[in-house]
Amino acid sequence: MTSYNELNEEIHRILELTTILEYLFKDRAMCDTSTCGDLLGEYIALVNLHIDYVEKNFYSDLLNNPDKNATNIANNFMSGSVEIKRIIKDFTKQWCANKYCSNLNIKDYSRFLVDSETFFDLILHRIRDETEHLYPVVRSLKIAS
Repeated sequence: MTSYNELNEEIHRILELTTILEYLFKDRAMCDTSTCGDLLGEYIALVNLHIDYVEKNFYSDLLNNPDKNATNIANNFMSGSVEIKRIIKDFTKQWCANKYCSNLNIKDYSRFLVDSETFFDLILHRIRDETEHLYPVVRSLKIAS
């Protein structure tokens, strides 16, 4: 089982990659580098792994808990996970030349900037919500270590 320390390290890496990618995306020439594509691919893979971990390790215990607040939180995060996965898939399809994002496919740079900013904001919002709402409930119910 992943500990809260490992989850925090994973979240820190996601936040770090967000900062780096936002910086790189501001320079159009950087977007055409394989390094930029590789970092975006790493970011997307890490976000997907994080969401999968949370789904597999927290939701069923929350849903089976008699506490209605825990059940509501699980339902809200589950529906959010579905939406985030759809957005990740759409973003990848729109802007990545392949499923690994090793190369970006940017034809409209200004639209790419808006889409990527929106994309990063969504992930950051999700992480904040997990930290402020999901993890405290999980800890109080002693679902994970």
